[in-house]
Amino acid sequence: MSHLPELRYPSVTEIVSSAWALAAHRPDLCVLRQVGASRAGRPLHLLSVGHARRAVLVVAGAHANEPTGGSTLLSLAERVLRQRELRRDTSWHFLLCADPDGAILHVTPAPRTLLDYHLGFFRPAGPEQPEWSPSVLPPDRLPPETRALTGVIDELRPYLQVTLHGTDLGGSWVQLTKDIPGLAEPFAKSAAELHIPVETAASDAAGWPASGPGVHVMPAPGSDTAYPSMPDDARHSTWYHAHRYGGLTAVVEVPMWASDLVDDPAPHPAPAAAMRRLAHRLRTDAFQVEAVLGRALPRLSGPDGPLLRAAKWALDLVPGLAADWSQAPPVDTTMAYVGSVDAFGRRIPLRAASMLLRVLQEVDDREAPRLEQLVAGWSDAFAERFRARWVPLENQVEHQARTVMAAARHARDTAA
Repeated sequence: MSHLPELRYPSVTEIVSSAWALAAHRPDLCVLRQVGASRAGRPLHLLSVGHARRAVLVVAGAHANEPTGGSTLLSLAERVLRQRELRRDTSWHFLLCADPDGAILHVTPAPRTLLDYHLGFFRPAGPEQPEWSPSVLPPDRLPPETRALTGVIDELRPYLQVTLHGTDLGGSWVQLTKDIPGLAEPFAKSAAELHIPVETAASDAAGWPASGPGVHVMPAPGSDTAYPSMPDDARHSTWYHAHRYGGLTAVVEVPMWASDLVDDPAPHPAPAAAMRRLAHRLRTDAFQVEAVLGRALPRLSGPDGPLLRAAKWALDLVPGLAADWSQAPPVDTTMAYVGSVDAFGRRIPLRAASMLLRVLQEVDDREAPRLEQLVAGWSDAFAERFRARWVPLENQVEHQARTVMAAARHARDTAA
């Protein structure tokens, strides 16, 4: 039997309902329990399959705007139940959604275009993201979602934590807190079979060593970062919490829309000049959103809600990031890297504008139509520039699931 919703991204309620059905179907192997609650009181559920002491933890929903992980998690749970060898010496544990509050606010379960995706967009400010908050907040101010996640890691002591992420437009890549020898080959094979490009120089992993195309290993704590202005450092995130028990974390990224422009290893003819142009466009685009915010802000009463906080936080990143891009030599000079930075630079103001638009539409502010035109134009330009093509949901899920299983297998063999 299958509990995997098809053709669209399932809601948190549907994911939990599917997990309950799996647990009821195989109570001898499955346990579904609550391991915490969100800031708004929504439960955080953990589905465990198998009884072995050696553990793999899979986390979905850490970023509300990256919806593929929920479907992948359910697919993985079904595979583990069907295939006895997967649980022979390993128990599998699935955190169904790390940020249920955020998932409620991101409201595009079946986007047809990038504009559809952005009209329902939500991604919390950095301090409110469960995996990232330890990199920007002191321990006594961490949100309950973060405390629940680290509590699960403390309990399970997984040899591997896999967190399921995604990108709106681009390619697939993996970030590792320690290398997993042998992972690059099955990752690349899966991507090729499913017609998903490998993002060979993702800006998220700028300057990191690679153990294979699209497989990036995080630098050791204390080393320099490519973008020093960014407030959140992956090396202080929950991804490193598994290290205290000898484990590691793999972050598996998969695109909703693919672009074949992000895997071009050819040298860029003028990378430094291109980075300066991208920095200039980033500042210019952000200024347009800030101008709308400045005009509308006097009419917005009451404390900032999560959408407005997130929009402001994104805009606050722009000056430092633009300086990083324009003042230092590029950490990578390939076409793929410049393309990835181009996409990154388009996302920040577009996301800020999208979330601000939702705030203004709620109060029927007169700036909303002008901002909606901006969001529509930027979404269309993003898709056109990168020749966006939709990746079928089943391919997104299959590639992410294959990569998780390959990471578990190779990490286990390395640990042994």
